[in-house]
Amino acid sequence: MVISFYTKQIPMKNRITQLFNIDHPIIQAGMIWNSGWRLASAASNAGILGLIGAGSMYPDVLREHIQKCKQATDKPFGVNVPMLYPNIKEIMDIIVEEGVKIVFTSAGNPKTWTKWLQDQGITVVHVVSSVKFALKAQDAGVDAVVAEGFEAGGHNGRDETTTLTLIPMVKEHLNIPLIAAGGIATGRAMLACMVLGADGVQVGSRFVASEESSAHADFKQVVVDAKEGDTQLTLKELAPVRLIKNKFYNEVQELYKTAPTPEQLKELLGRARAKRGMFEGDLDDGELEIGQIAGLIHDVKPVATIVNDMLAEFELAKKHISEF
Repeated sequence: MVISFYTKQIPMKNRITQLFNIDHPIIQAGMIWNSGWRLASAASNAGILGLIGAGSMYPDVLREHIQKCKQATDKPFGVNVPMLYPNIKEIMDIIVEEGVKIVFTSAGNPKTWTKWLQDQGITVVHVVSSVKFALKAQDAGVDAVVAEGFEAGGHNGRDETTTLTLIPMVKEHLNIPLIAAGGIATGRAMLACMVLGADGVQVGSRFVASEESSAHADFKQVVVDAKEGDTQLTLKELAPVRLIKNKFYNEVQELYKTAPTPEQLKELLGRARAKRGMFEGDLDDGELEIGQIAGLIHDVKPVATIVNDMLAEFELAKKHISEF
C-alpha cells in the first residue's frame, strides 16, 4: 500500500540546514541525465537543497541550466561536479561566474578544488564511500561530507560497505557535518540514518522517479517496476556501477565468462550508454543506473509531494520510536 501524507512541515534546524540555508536536511542528489534545472529548482522550492548534475553536461549546457535554475527559484541550489572530466576548469569557472554558492564534488581528490572554490565564497561538499576517503576530504578542508553506501545507484565504492555500517563508522572519525546517502527514499530511512549519526540525507533514486526529473519516461517506469534483486553492481575493473539488469547488463555478464581485459570491457561499454538508457529511453542497450531502493519506489510524483511525504513519515517514525 502506498501512503501519502499532506501536512505542512515545520522547518528543522541543524548543521546541514544552517550550512545550506534550507528548511529540511535533505539533498536531492546530482545525477547524470536525471538532474537538470527543473529537478534542482523544484527540490529547492520544496525546502531542500537541489543539485544540478554537471556530469552529463557540456560547459555551455551547464551554464544554461544554472541560469534557468536561478530564474525558477530564489532558494539555494548547488552543482554536483565529478572531477574526472577533462574540461573541469571551464566547468568550475562557469560555476563561479554564475554565482553558484554550493558545489558537491565527487570522483577525484578533494584537495584539487576545495580551497580554490572556498576562496570564491563557495561551500564545498565531497562525496565518499569509505572512512579513509571521508578523512581525506575532512583534511582537505571541505565543509561537509556525503558518505554513500553500497546500495546507491550509479557509480559506487569498491569496498561494498553498506549505508547501515558506513555512516556510524564515518561518524566516529568526522568532526564536520555528515550527510548519508545510499538506499534512502523514505522518511523511515532518513530517521534511521540520523539516528546512526548523519546530520542529513542525500536522496537520488526517489527523485529519478519524479515528474521534474529529466530522465526518460520509459526509464522512470522501469524504476517504478523494479523489484528486489533487479539491480547489480558491475564493471568494477573500470568504475563500479549499479545497474538495472537488462540486455546490456546481460552482455556484460556473458563477457565476464571469458575473463575479459579492461580494454575489452571498455569496448563493450562504448560511449554514451548512460545517456542512451536514462535520457533517451533505450531500455535494451542503454546503461540504466539506479539504486537498490528502487524496489520501494512505486510511482512517479511531483518533487514537492515526495519531499512532503518523506518529512511526514520521518515525523511519524519519530513518534512511534518515542512510544517504545
